[in-house]
Amino acid sequence: MLILAGERYRQVLAEAIGLGTTESQALSYLEVHGSTGQAELARDLGLTSSALTALVDRLERHGVAERVADPQDRRRSTIRVTEHGATLVTESHGWLDATLDRVEPDALGLVSASLALIAEDLFARKSSHQPEPV
Repeated sequence: MLILAGERYRQVLAEAIGLGTTESQALSYLEVHGSTGQAELARDLGLTSSALTALVDRLERHGVAERVADPQDRRRSTIRVTEHGATLVTESHGWLDATLDRVEPDALGLVSASLALIAEDLFARKSSHQPEPV
């Protein structure tokens, strides 16, 4: 049920802000992690370089993220959330906050700790199953 709830949240968010689920996932990632390089973003989202390029193009068209030239390496660009993108993410967090308001205050610590444990464990499993470079 937790996985389905997370997937449904992502779908509702994507529909509400007029993006696809992959775009909303990238936007959330950037909002949490801050500006990042294209290679890192592709790796962390599990996308190929060409798929990420198309994704960033779509994010830019929607005005929610932008490419910025790296000041130390002109061949590299970073991707960052625009003000409009940050506003959309903030609004979506309001929905989640409203839902969490329905959880008993004494249980919020346990809910938070449990979700953090699940996220860390899944991240560790993903990291341990990466294919070896050729």
